Amino acid sequence: MKIKQLYLAALALLGAATIIQPARAQLLKEKEQFTHADSLRGMLTPLRTCYDINYYHLDVKFDIDKKFISGSNQFKFTATQDFTKLQFDLFANLKIEKVVYKGKEVPFTRDGNAAFVTFPQTISKGSKDEFTVYYSGNPTIAVNAPWDGGVVFKKDSLGKPFVATACEGIGASIWWPTKDHLSDEVDSMMISISVPKGLKDVSNGRLRKVTQLKDGYTRFDWFVANPINNYDVVANIADYVHFEDTYMGEKGKLSLDYWVLPTSLEKAKKHFADNVKPMLKAFEHWFGPYPFYEDGYKLVETPHLGMEHQSATAYGNHFLNGYLGYDMSGTGWGTKWDYIIVHESGHEWFGNNITAKDIADMWVHEGFTCYSESLFIETYYGKKAGEEYNFGLRGIINNEKPVIGPHDVNKEGSEDMYFKGAVILNMMRTIINDDAKWRDILRGLNKNFYHQTVTNAQITEYINKASGINFNPFFDQYLYHKTIPVLDIASNQGKVYCHWITEVKGFEMPIRIRVKDGEYRYINATEKWTEIKIDGATVQNVEIDTLNYYVGVMKN
Repeated sequence: MKIKQLYLAALALLGAATIIQPARAQLLKEKEQFTHADSLRGMLTPLRTCYDINYYHLDVKFDIDKKFISGSNQFKFTATQDFTKLQFDLFANLKIEKVVYKGKEVPFTRDGNAAFVTFPQTISKGSKDEFTVYYSGNPTIAVNAPWDGGVVFKKDSLGKPFVATACEGIGASIWWPTKDHLSDEVDSMMISISVPKGLKDVSNGRLRKVTQLKDGYTRFDWFVANPINNYDVVANIADYVHFEDTYMGEKGKLSLDYWVLPTSLEKAKKHFADNVKPMLKAFEHWFGPYPFYEDGYKLVETPHLGMEHQSATAYGNHFLNGYLGYDMSGTGWGTKWDYIIVHESGHEWFGNNITAKDIADMWVHEGFTCYSESLFIETYYGKKAGEEYNFGLRGIINNEKPVIGPHDVNKEGSEDMYFKGAVILNMMRTIINDDAKWRDILRGLNKNFYHQTVTNAQITEYINKASGINFNPFFDQYLYHKTIPVLDIASNQGKVYCHWITEVKGFEMPIRIRVKDGEYRYINATEKWTEIKIDGATVQNVEIDTLNYYVGVMKN
């Protein structure tokens, strides 16, 4: 979750849930310039694909007073081809002290935020090997996390340190050395964070060990048993208190662990009880079992709003319903539940279980997760309520850029990936017109791509096959073009016709149409004029199901 400026947008657009009728404009082709550094960060070159990450041991000490970190990361990998050189990533402001291979230092070079290690002999395809990177420095300080990346250094209300990491988009290499590409999730990981005595660290997975060190620091060892994308790896440091619960879910007993500031304890106990189990019940129904039973479910109070850190969801919504107390949709449905708990936990299925290989396809994370909010509402308030909430989100869609971004340069698409993504998923459900099949598709995605990294093409191909409908023109229009389809309605010789105006050749999409106060019927509209065969239909009295269809309408 990294919705830039949405708090202000929500205030400005409360109640604004209108359909914008787009003009018949040509798509503006925006040219973006990308650098050598963008390619190093975003492209899968042979220096990255030559090894598959199996295990990390990240061991980092936080000197909070000096805002300084130091430590190491052990890379265990399997060679996918013969090689003598590979790339890992670490931001240039952090110093690489040394790289150690088989007990000896090996040479490395740096090119911006990328680092290249040369080994003394060929590492053979299929072999398992390892090296360790030692590093230190003052990491980038996040001023406005989670919208910018880095380390947050703040104080709690009692003046004690309140520290967290947040690095979605910008990448984990902003604070630790890693193969910083979403396509290669590490299979398992140990996270060891050392903090000044009296503080605690909460990271992903399960706490294995707490060690009092001789230098006045305490080390917390957390083990992650499941694959994890590296922007999810987190350090949260504060004077935390802990309470726990369990949830009987589809795979058995799921541990629920809550870490909050002492001053938040009583509020957190009630608020989390009201929100977490209902969320889990709804999402396991729609998406399948919570994907990380082995690592448990945690909420961790943080000095920033929130982030989907796998099995350790960052929470900073001040124990309020809505988004900091406000309703993104302007419908009233959005203040009946805690936005951060529901949205960020939804990412455990879409974003953490199913992870895009390239952040250009981040709509797979954000569109599905934003859509999960309406499914949560539907579970407890009915389908119409979920549709109304989803409709209300249109007030924040800009349609200024395509949802899908450019690949291989670490560039996200439009922020419309959130709300436009949610809206088009609801529209697909309406087109499929079979709620049981739609639920099977959502659960099937999480089952078939369980703990995998995927491309947008894999997701869309799966939906096509599972639904029995060719959605490719639909995806092309809504994801790769910034405009939405316009349904042109006209009469000729006493009959009423319609056709689609889009940028996509061969576009067709069934649309629900009725005469005023009548029953909706599906009309298979295409680029060619199609007669609307409904008794009594006129251009003036035909109505489109604009609650569930995000389209423009033009009547001539």
